[in-house]
Amino acid sequence: MGFRGPRVRLWRWRRSPLRRRCDVVEAWVVLGVWLVTVLAGVVAGWTAARSAADGLARQRTAWRPTTALVTQRAPSPPTADPEAAVGQNGQVWAKVRWSAPDGSPHTGRARVRPGSAAGTRVTVWADDRGRLVTRPATHAEARTRSAVVGVLAGAGATLVPCAAGRLLRARLERRRMDQWDAEWARFGPLWSRKTW
Repeated sequence: MGFRGPRVRLWRWRRSPLRRRCDVVEAWVVLGVWLVTVLAGVVAGWTAARSAADGLARQRTAWRPTTALVTQRAPSPPTADPEAAVGQNGQVWAKVRWSAPDGSPHTGRARVRPGSAAGTRVTVWADDRGRLVTRPATHAEARTRSAVVGVLAGAGATLVPCAAGRLLRARLERRRMDQWDAEWARFGPLWSRKTW
């Protein structure tokens, strides 16, 4: 295991005869990429989370529970495997009828208890046009969903500046290696001469 000297932080920023122009450019690129990455992640994450929270809040105010009537007897689960036909909360799909806020009649399918008779009242959620929708997210669910959307959007937004920075640093590294090759071709033969 070889000896390693002390680690010098921010060496690209210090004056040194060994520091090259491409080292300084790379230092600025790294700093710029970090700043843009953090800024892009925060702005994209905050914007996406705010947008998701606003959308879910609009749903909570616009979507209302309404009473619907089952139009046909709901199917009963088969006796051999009752779990197979029954969905969430032990309910099955059935045809229902309800009225929109403007009074127009609508029909569709909603989850009801197995074996519900025609005319059974069930609660469904509808939007302001009378279309069936799912139950809107609660405040706690909306906060969680908004946070997840914000984190994913922020993480996704950081990929672009990180990838651009990696490409730029790879080009700088290639240029630095070309410079090393050119200088080695010039000074290498001088070092390899015999001095005796």
